[in-house]
Amino acid sequence: MKIYCVLSIILCLFCTSVSAQDTPLSTDSLKSDFLDEVVITGQFEPQSIKNSVFRVRTITTDQIRVQGATSIENILSSQIGIRFSNDLTLGESDIELMGMSGQNVKVLVDGIPIIDRGATKQSLSQIDVNNISRIEIVEGPMSVTYGTDALAGVINIITKKNHEKRTFKIMGRIHEESAGSEYQAFRNEGTHNGNISVDWVENRWRARLSGSKNDFGGWKGKSHGRTLDWSPKNQWLASVGLGYQYESASIYYRADLLDEDIYTPGPLNETNLRAVDKNYLTTRLNHVLQSEWKVNDRMGIQSSISHQNYQRDTRTERLDFLNETSELTSGAGEQDKAAFTSTMLRATLRYSLSKTISLQPGFDIQRNKGSGERITGSPSITDYAFFLSSELRLSDALNLRPGLRFIKNSIYEAPPVIPSINAKVRINKSLDLRAAYARGFRSPALRELYFTFFDANHSITGNEALEAEYSNSFNSYLSWNSSAHAPVRLISSIGGFYNQFHNLITIGTLPGNASANTYINIEKFRTAGATLENRFIWKNFSGSLGLSYIGRYNRLSADEQSVPGMVWSPELSSVIQYELPAWRAEINLFYKFNGKRPGYEVRSVAEAETSITRTSIDGYHLADLTLNKSLTAALSVTGGIRNLFGITQIQNSANGEGAAHATETGQIPVSYGRSFFLGLNFQWAKNN
Repeated sequence: MKIYCVLSIILCLFCTSVSAQDTPLSTDSLKSDFLDEVVITGQFEPQSIKNSVFRVRTITTDQIRVQGATSIENILSSQIGIRFSNDLTLGESDIELMGMSGQNVKVLVDGIPIIDRGATKQSLSQIDVNNISRIEIVEGPMSVTYGTDALAGVINIITKKNHEKRTFKIMGRIHEESAGSEYQAFRNEGTHNGNISVDWVENRWRARLSGSKNDFGGWKGKSHGRTLDWSPKNQWLASVGLGYQYESASIYYRADLLDEDIYTPGPLNETNLRAVDKNYLTTRLNHVLQSEWKVNDRMGIQSSISHQNYQRDTRTERLDFLNETSELTSGAGEQDKAAFTSTMLRATLRYSLSKTISLQPGFDIQRNKGSGERITGSPSITDYAFFLSSELRLSDALNLRPGLRFIKNSIYEAPPVIPSINAKVRINKSLDLRAAYARGFRSPALRELYFTFFDANHSITGNEALEAEYSNSFNSYLSWNSSAHAPVRLISSIGGFYNQFHNLITIGTLPGNASANTYINIEKFRTAGATLENRFIWKNFSGSLGLSYIGRYNRLSADEQSVPGMVWSPELSSVIQYELPAWRAEINLFYKFNGKRPGYEVRSVAEAETSITRTSIDGYHLADLTLNKSLTAALSVTGGIRNLFGITQIQNSANGEGAAHATETGQIPVSYGRSFFLGLNFQWAKNN
């Protein structure tokens, strides 16, 4: 009944008449001229997608708005080549890009890397979507510009900044969503999000203040008693920004704060009426200071300095319901604290020698430090790097961008030189070819070097002898766009990639102790794939259609002739948007098919006897349907259905060995079923 009430409200608001003087809803999320979209990731200076040497995908503010997104996962899950995996024990998600795991994906906020506990990119779930202006995705190694972890590519989250002359804005948002069929308004069951933001610009000064409260009440699923399939998660997020611009120079300071509590209730012992509950408590405080100075038409300087504090506490409590008491437990790892800090200094210089040659030298210094009960000592790692890239406009048709990065690390043997070269060839007015070779690398994380934890469920220790991963990567894409005056506006891109990894870091058996695990370097790994992407505009319709076919190397093929060297998996992604001008509204469908993923593994048959077995992870369909309507000049409403097919789990025929937190043998969690949501957005502005 609760979810149908939500749907009824959506339909009522959707059918509400609007007075003639109201401002129409902005519906340019997909209809904007996407060839003129300005990108900044990896560029010498902001430029259009069409002119960029790199292949960049963008997700705009309007696309985020019409999707009714409450998390980065909502935004990215419909993108081709991107998949998410969920750890229900820790309440975290990790990302995969073009067949490579999250440890090979560089996550940036305004060009600054975000610190994580280990290789898993749990930071993606701890970013306030209400502060996002757009997201830029660059596939392929970006290690020359951005250093470690950028083997698969870069996800750069650009935050909102008011660039108007003299304005004062107040923005607010309330979002209510069910968790499957479970919902209680504004509390407990379901998702309950709220945000309020203030923007102020006066002459050379600008400021922004934003605060959000995100509550997820968990999801019961198939669990019984006190336990839940998905754990409740509560977040408080705050952000403050202050900037000053004087003629050709600007400076901007931003601070972000996160306070997160993931609560896991344990089962009740019916004999003594006791239960053991866990709380995973996270705090983040990030300081960023960025400046830019355009010295003259030929020279510009950019610099950034950031300091990040990240702390993750595990608190375990034994509850006695008979005596109405509670106490902290004392088992291994049950009261744990891990703290990480990261300080980074980065500066780049852009200099144009001529109309055909531009240079970008730069350096960055980053120091990471960790401490905690599960980390040996209080280790720190310092990385020093100098990089140099250039852009050579050899003709109107040919643009080259070679680059080199030189690295020195305080702990491990980093690759001394990282090269790359990108090329863009303009074949004709409508057809462009982009091709690239790049070497990527990933340094061992602090957790992989110094982590040590042994209890009833874990036996793992770090490996200080780990070497850095590195890769040789190739990609090429052919892009075609129709005339801007054609009845159907279309842009298509077809291409492929190949990545060969060396010294891949993974979990293996500890030498001399077959019952314990450690991190090891595996000699080789590779991925390959092909993609086809299309975007179109026709009358009131706009949308996209993407296909990919991605292969991953299976290491068993090195010793077993019956095992193929690569196993392949398809993906399909589509977005359809239809505008209703008379209603001043729009309807949107987001669809993604993640294909079946085959694999092979060794299984024990009898003592000292094993066999090679074919495994697979089932494919599944995800779809969201949203409605957006302007109510007044200041109010708009977004509602819809998420996960139309009601997917909760998919079958995994692998035995699950090596998984740190398996929730159910043979099952992989995807979502908590079909959910319904309704959001109200408010924006009021006044010119000073």
